[in-house]
Amino acid sequence: MRHWRGCRVRPIAGRWWGAVAVAVAVVVAGSGSAVWAQTAATTVATASVQGQALANKSGCLSCHGLVHTQVGPGFAQVAARYRDDAGAPLHLAAKIRSGGVGVWGRLIMPRQPQVSEADAALLAKWVLSQPSQPSQQ
Repeated sequence: MRHWRGCRVRPIAGRWWGAVAVAVAVVVAGSGSAVWAQTAATTVATASVQGQALANKSGCLSCHGLVHTQVGPGFAQVAARYRDDAGAPLHLAAKIRSGGVGVWGRLIMPRQPQVSEADAALLAKWVLSQPSQPSQQ
């Protein structure tokens, strides 16, 4: 028999408590994962709504369509081009603020210095989150 702080504990009872502790840990970890997944999904949905609102407010949709080219490329086209580029969010955020020419043809994207760095980063992430293929409805 083992002694723990002066108490006698039978080995079988010790194993039983160990099994209970493992079961409780699994349940707690599982419920935490569910809460985390729900929180992550809510955060993504909120960022999507914020990105759409910011694109509307900033005038992005005056030149860019969600899917197709208007004056500039559609956001789905941008997302498709940069989907596998890990540096794309920073690159696009910088392009939003500084403008550019030659990437999508000869048209100039004017710089948008009135868009803060944080808003440019949010817009870039929102653009990259757009589906590269339009949904068939």
